[in-house]
Amino acid sequence: MDGRMLLQAAESSQDTAPFFGFIGAASALVFSCMGAAYGTAKSGVGIASMGVMRPELVMKSIVPVVMAGVLGIYGLIIAVIISTGVTPGKYTLFDGFAHLASGLSCGLAGLAAGMAIGIVGDAGVRANAQQPKLFVGMILILIFAEALALYGLIVGIILSSKAGSAAAA
Repeated sequence: MDGRMLLQAAESSQDTAPFFGFIGAASALVFSCMGAAYGTAKSGVGIASMGVMRPELVMKSIVPVVMAGVLGIYGLIIAVIISTGVTPGKYTLFDGFAHLASGLSCGLAGLAAGMAIGIVGDAGVRANAQQPKLFVGMILILIFAEALALYGLIVGIILSSKAGSAAAA
C-alpha cells in the first residue's frame, strides 16, 4: 500500500468513525426503551387483570412498571455520554467502536431486563392478588432483573470512558 492509499484509508476512517458512535448512542436508547416499553406493557396487563378482582392492590402492584421505566433512563444516560463524546476532528475508529460497544451493552442489557421485568411483573402481581405473602419474593426477583440492566449501564460507562484513550497513547 503506497502513501496515498494509506492517507485515503485514514481519511475514510475519520469520516466513518462518528457513524459508529452515533449508532452506539441510538442503540443504547432504542433497545433500553424497547425493554422499558415491553416491561411496562406486560406488567400493565397483569395489573389490569388483577385489578378487576382486587382493585385495592393496584397501587401496590405498580412497582414493576416503575422498575421497567427506569430502564429507559439508563439508555438515556449512556446515549448522552456517547453523544457528548462524538466530536468532529480527532474522533478515531477506536472511539467509534468503543461507543458502539458501550451503547450495545447498555441497550441490550436493558432489553433483556425489560423482558424479565415484564414477565415477572405480570405473573407476580397476579400471584400477589391470590397470595399476599408472595409480594416480597416478587420484589426480590424484580430487583435481580433490574440489576441486569445496571450491569449493562456500568459496562457501558466503562467502555465509553475508553474512547479517547487511543489518541493519548
